[in-house]
Amino acid sequence: MKERVLSERQTDGDLKSLISALEQVGAAEARVALVLGSGLGAFADDLGDAQASPFTDLPGMPRSAVPGHAGRIVIGTLPGSGAHDKPVKVLVQQGRVHLYEGWTPEEVTRSVRAYAALGIGCLVLTNAAGGLRRDWSVPTLMRIEDHINLQGVTALGPGERASGSPYGSQLATLLMEAAEESGVTLHSGVYAALTGPTYETPSEIRMLTKIGADAVGMSTAQEACAAHAAGLPVAAISCITNAAAGHSEGPLNHEEVVEAGRQIAADFSRLLANAVPRLAQQV
Repeated sequence: MKERVLSERQTDGDLKSLISALEQVGAAEARVALVLGSGLGAFADDLGDAQASPFTDLPGMPRSAVPGHAGRIVIGTLPGSGAHDKPVKVLVQQGRVHLYEGWTPEEVTRSVRAYAALGIGCLVLTNAAGGLRRDWSVPTLMRIEDHINLQGVTALGPGERASGSPYGSQLATLLMEAAEESGVTLHSGVYAALTGPTYETPSEIRMLTKIGADAVGMSTAQEACAAHAAGLPVAAISCITNAAAGHSEGPLNHEEVVEAGRQIAADFSRLLANAVPRLAQQV
């Protein structure tokens, strides 16, 4: 694992304030941090001994106004992976901010940089995404094996490097094993990150398909790159909530995305409940 050193972009006052606030609510004890996307926040309801902190109570934490993002940090436990293993403490971030809301790349990635600075073992990013594969039914789940960042900006400073894919192969293997054991369908594919907030046109979807994307959304890539550069191992899961433009019968809307997230919530929660203790053992 890379040594976690704060870069120039990580030493702003807001980040320091957030790190301090997270320490006060016990975040440094977490083994795994999860960022939950649109409509996927219900997983936090399954945590034991859960303590929730609204983003408004955490100085330096950017707050989203997007529906389906609860805007809380929940710290709690999951059962260990074995009968005699201790419970695993996890941090769940219910909601995130996006570039299209006017936030800077530094603000979009501030929370994951804080998790790296606190020494949390690994990061699991999740999102709601549009599907480009006609042979996949929706809603379904996809492990992100790589991404195509078309957002045109970066959260990395001049001294930071994040070569190769940020999504670790060891964590990927553990996710696939957990999916098989849980009886959950988990595809693997490439996530295309666009800025939004508008959904993609059919022509854009045809372009994305030709360059190798399997899913498309408006988040995750910035966070993954920042975490990778900070030495924080990353795994990521897309909830394919809808067929992308040109692959569906009608226009897309955010309400359908959130509802599809609710529909697949049971599979999503079952996968994470099985996977997170495995991930915690490896970090």
